[in-house]
Amino acid sequence: MADSVDGVDSADDEGSFFTRDKLLLLVVVVTGIVLPGLARRFLGEAGYANVGTVVFVLGYAGMIFLVWYGWIRPLELTGPIDR
Repeated sequence: MADSVDGVDSADDEGSFFTRDKLLLLVVVVTGIVLPGLARRFLGEAGYANVGTVVFVLGYAGMIFLVWYGWIRPLELTGPIDR
């Protein structure tokens, strides 16, 4: 994922720790853990513990997939090249 919409880093982001890409990753991870966790708790209190567990697992798995697809998959991971 690029730091900016047009794929070019702007001068504003050079000294900033929180770039758009890092903030989006943070939002995806927090949302993928907090929202399914809250849904699981409320469903469990309402007597639907099994449904809550399924909702949590699907939400967490969806978050893992999004992180993999958006941030990990595009990385070019290679080992040492023989000369």
